Amino acid sequence: MLVSFSLSRQDWSLHRKGLADQARHNEKVKEAIKSNLPSIISEEAIITSDGKRIVKVPIRSLELPRFRYDIGRNKHIGQGEGNSQSGDNVGESAPGRGRQAGDQPGIDYYEAEITVDELASLIFEDLGLPNLQQKSAEVLETESFRFSEIAKKGLMPNLDKRRTILQNIKRNALQGMPAFRHVTDDDLRFKVWRPEVRRETNAVIIAMRDVSGSMGEFEKYITRSFYFWMVKFLRSKYNSVRIVFITHHTEAKEVDEDTFFKLGESGGTKVSSAYQLALDIIKERFDPQAWNIYPFHFSDGDNWGDVDNRRCVDLVNRLVEACNIFGYGEIREGGVRSTSTLMSAFSQIKSDKFVSVVITDKRDVHPALKKFFSPQRQEAA
Repeated sequence: MLVSFSLSRQDWSLHRKGLADQARHNEKVKEAIKSNLPSIISEEAIITSDGKRIVKVPIRSLELPRFRYDIGRNKHIGQGEGNSQSGDNVGESAPGRGRQAGDQPGIDYYEAEITVDELASLIFEDLGLPNLQQKSAEVLETESFRFSEIAKKGLMPNLDKRRTILQNIKRNALQGMPAFRHVTDDDLRFKVWRPEVRRETNAVIIAMRDVSGSMGEFEKYITRSFYFWMVKFLRSKYNSVRIVFITHHTEAKEVDEDTFFKLGESGGTKVSSAYQLALDIIKERFDPQAWNIYPFHFSDGDNWGDVDNRRCVDLVNRLVEACNIFGYGEIREGGVRSTSTLMSAFSQIKSDKFVSVVITDKRDVHPALKKFFSPQRQEAA
């Protein structure tokens, strides 16, 4: 018996099926990447790259669930051997058997490629400058030009051909000849383009980095990693943001971006020097009435004596009064060290605008970014 069938060209369900599967696949890949962000963004190869690197992320193979039967057995019924309880995992070894060579297939993984910019968009989608306020000084940024209206006069490169043809047909139709013919100047229609202007409130970030001799390889890496993503976040979301870079040991100085990330570690530690320099820069260049100000400082917490710790508390309180928030990050590799004397001194600060984090592992960089740059954070009344 011969059976024939034909597939209609109008059956678009096949096309929609492919697009739906592709969309589902892309969404699963995105979910897998987002669930692994803490470990992905801490990769040293990304931090030391030029920002154009392709990142490879292992993704579990996507497969629709289905029943599988062992064709080597004669019985293919769905019941078990009994004694099972609700919540038991299927396929677990019997008690007392220990680890043995398995006979079941493994899980297939493949590497999804994603650019650093695409990765950044996933990291930054929920981030923003906290307590951002409308200040008296605003920066006008022309983002692009957009088509806003139609005019009868204009430049020929801006001619709207579609509307010109429609106008010609309408005019001819009124004369009893509904066709496109004999274009006149009255038929011409031109696009008018207007600049799109975005207003942004001024904001400045003061990034302070401890470069004293007590900062080891782990501390140095964490500091660079956090500031790498912070700078990328700010420049991808805010066109007019300013960033001031400060390094310090026993003395603090303002440096350029390249020096900030590459300067080696040496000397003792006097944290107050960085805070005093930040206050001086704010006083000279960034009036709090016109600027949103965000100082951030990363250190291992080792400081030169209780005298300087008390001075740091006083300076931070002054900074908090002038700033939207003050962020302090303390790095303790492996969490083996106890709370530093500097962090203990900061416990006296009661302002909600003082935000601190402790980083003990590379995976803590992502939570630190989310804590410092949570746009929902509101200043206490």
